[in-house]
Amino acid sequence: MVTEVNGIKVNVDIWNEQATHTIVCLHGFTGSTKTWEQVAKLVPARIVAVDLIGHGQTAAPSDVSYYSMEVQVELLEALFEQLTLSDFTLLGYSMGGRVALSYVTRYPTRIQALILESASPGLASNEERMARKQADEMLANNIEQNGIESFVSKWEDIPLFASQKNLPVTVQREIRQERLSQCEIGLANSLRGMGTGVMPQLWDALSELSMPVLLITGSLDTKFVGLSQQMAETIPNVKNITVAGAGHAIHVENPVEFATIVKDNSNIIRG
Repeated sequence: MVTEVNGIKVNVDIWNEQATHTIVCLHGFTGSTKTWEQVAKLVPARIVAVDLIGHGQTAAPSDVSYYSMEVQVELLEALFEQLTLSDFTLLGYSMGGRVALSYVTRYPTRIQALILESASPGLASNEERMARKQADEMLANNIEQNGIESFVSKWEDIPLFASQKNLPVTVQREIRQERLSQCEIGLANSLRGMGTGVMPQLWDALSELSMPVLLITGSLDTKFVGLSQQMAETIPNVKNITVAGAGHAIHVENPVEFATIVKDNSNIIRG
């Protein structure tokens, strides 16, 4: 369904309406609510998936100020108020994980538990952030100048997604179609407004997280395995799980294992 929140059209998909516990799911860059369909079939919870600003069927404004992490967090808070959501689990993948972490540092009491899949708290140093900001600006310009198809063809070949080449052809086609369904300005402004180079770093906030936190990474995604290990050293109530043979998008590459981890290790599904 598409609803209006703070003057912005936001798309939300909900599965398993009758379940007692709610998991709100936030997708990654170039993703949408569609990425959570398999998870919704396997996890006995009410799954509320949100298209983030500039993605899926949610609005993609030309004004980059709408894409800041602060605006995205406030948009989510207003949406949760509208949907009367409280005491739920928040699950974020990659970019969605950074959004989820940004949200819980601002509104910690609404969240029962936090699940971060292949996510980071941002870049610690000013030098790293500046370099990433410049790289993201170049990529944003490239998307606008050369179009979505040219970008997707290059994006799906970056090392981060190498393990997805081993997925069934039908699944690879679905992933590609989801990426192709995006619009140029939405992706470009997402990079400019809430990319890793411009978001406030949250390393210092990790020690203040009071809710249970579950970190999930794939063993083939060595960069994020390392980041999760560093995060786990600081978060008070944390469990860190690495899935063997998976890459960056565990929920896509091995949805059964991902769902099992969510059910068995996060203490959020009560049966």
